[in-house]
Amino acid sequence: MFSKAESKKLRQQFWTSFGIVFRRKWVLYDTGIKELQLKFTFNRKFAQVSIDVLDEDPLIRAYYFEKLLSLKNILISEYLPEAVYEEEYELPEGKTISRIYVQLDGVNIHNRQHWPEVMKFLNDAMEQMEAFFIEYKNLFR
Repeated sequence: MFSKAESKKLRQQFWTSFGIVFRRKWVLYDTGIKELQLKFTFNRKFAQVSIDVLDEDPLIRAYYFEKLLSLKNILISEYLPEAVYEEEYELPEGKTISRIYVQLDGVNIHNRQHWPEVMKFLNDAMEQMEAFFIEYKNLFR
């Protein structure tokens, strides 16, 4: 068991190490579309790369999710075959968003032995997610 401070330090060390190993400017929050974000997640249960639809208005969220859903066959056949589409994805803080993601289960940010596998997964999956997003970005404008 880790204290909050120890856990925070390990998370910071992971993300710093990831940034050193994979030196790259990711799109992430800078999508140019305020409702869409690309995101890395790594916690004590899984690692995840996602496209999040963040608008609080369910109609706007549904609009963007439908556009992403219309590209599902392309995303799965050409980029990320394991992609999962969830129109209503609940975040740990209780907020509901729409999320398309790929996930690596059974990894723990507190276990340094998992870090190399997770770093490779995050890098490879985000490269594919970004390539997909950049290719079809104009459909969301």
